Amino acid sequence: MKKAAIYGQSYAITSEKEVKTLIHVLQKNKIDFYIEYEFYNLLIEHKVLEDSYKSFDNFNDLDNTFDIMLTLGGDGTFLRSATHIRDLDIPILGINTGRLGFLAIVAKDVIEESINLVLKGEYTIQERTLLSVRTEPKTKDFEELNFALNEVTVAKKNTTSMIGVKTYLNGEYLTNYWADGLIISTPTGSTGYSLSCNGPVILPDSKNIVITPIAPHNLNARPIVISDETRVELEVDSREKSYLVSLDSRVTTVANHTKILIEKTDFTIKSILPKNQSFLKTLRSKLLWGEDIRNKTNV
Repeated sequence: MKKAAIYGQSYAITSEKEVKTLIHVLQKNKIDFYIEYEFYNLLIEHKVLEDSYKSFDNFNDLDNTFDIMLTLGGDGTFLRSATHIRDLDIPILGINTGRLGFLAIVAKDVIEESINLVLKGEYTIQERTLLSVRTEPKTKDFEELNFALNEVTVAKKNTTSMIGVKTYLNGEYLTNYWADGLIISTPTGSTGYSLSCNGPVILPDSKNIVITPIAPHNLNARPIVISDETRVELEVDSREKSYLVSLDSRVTTVANHTKILIEKTDFTIKSILPKNQSFLKTLRSKLLWGEDIRNKTNV
């Protein structure tokens, strides 16, 4: 690793130590690094940085000479960093400055240890599927950033009434979901919004997509797991003239009867998993309350 990008979404005083630790480790190992422009200005404003550093502003400032993207924050920060990476194939290592996350998995007390493991090549790469969105007719907001790492969600807008979401898989009619909305989730997003709507947890390397209804009217409407090679088409019927479509945290208003076409992108986001971390370890901590049956006595 010779060149790194650092991305942070917001500044909290409790993150000052972690920012300084990360920069110290990079400098110690003579790694050239660039800090995202807005995050850099926040660090300067709060007098966290004593020296001046190089910065980058957006996707166009990055290229394949960067070996790694380091995010400081939570899972939301990791997700937003993907809009800078896109198809550049730069792997991301998420450093969590708050509670343990599924994407930002490096705890703040093991930053130096984790960076050193990456430098020694003691890590694995998890390829994370993304979903792309097209609409008929075209929606301007989807012309450039038309992909999601977590999920694509359609939801009702400004009404207490449900919406109907006609759903087709590879052109074949599946059903009409009457619900508050519908979530089309990647394995990465299966531990997010979909999970809170009773969707299943899917391991990151699974080749699947999850369709999860939000507060469905039909009690027999359940989440369904499908192949990630499936093309999903949605048509929404609402009492309002429009409804909401969100790609991760980016929300757009779309006119009624617009067709939403969802399929797997032709590129992936690569997340770095140092040897001292694992998805199952995070899963136990986040969802199973740290339970480890190996420490239980059989009775």
